[in-house]
Amino acid sequence: MTVLSAAVLLFFILDPLGNIPVLLSLFKGVPAERQRRVLLRELLIALIVLMLFLWGGQYALELMHLRQESVSIAGGIVLFLIGLRMIFPTADGVMGEVPGGEPFIVPLAIPMIAGPSGMAAVMLLGSQEPGRMGDWMLALTLAWGATAIILFFATWLKKLLGTRALTALERLMGMVIVALSVQMFLDGISSYLRAAA
Repeated sequence: MTVLSAAVLLFFILDPLGNIPVLLSLFKGVPAERQRRVLLRELLIALIVLMLFLWGGQYALELMHLRQESVSIAGGIVLFLIGLRMIFPTADGVMGEVPGGEPFIVPLAIPMIAGPSGMAAVMLLGSQEPGRMGDWMLALTLAWGATAIILFFATWLKKLLGTRALTALERLMGMVIVALSVQMFLDGISSYLRAAA
């Protein structure tokens, strides 16, 4: 996997366009002058959490006696469920019920930006090819940077594209994530079968 393809995969998993409606609803009660500061804080927390999972993922797997195949299959299942919720959203949105007030860590940093699928994906990248940590850090930073830019312009993008276009983009990203999740699941099963043979 190249740096660019890993960055694109992580960008799809972080799903900034799908998070715009939830972000705007979270910021309804937050004063306009605080919104950018709160968003920056939450983005930085999400980046730190994802970097910790990237660097500590391999050790966490060893500590819990989990094989890479297990993480690949579990990551595929989680991605599949998130992709399905993006295609067929519930009344509570992709991430479930969102509490009111100013967001702090939950639900904006975790699980909206640094969700279980993002954590599983970076952990998988780091544990499969630990010699390429510099590449994976660059890919994660690129995906995070693109996500940050989109979320900082959330209000403008909603006005420009409209709710329908954002919904269509979210469902399209959901389809891509479902396809990626199936591939991740199949890769995990084939790796397990090769190791067992």
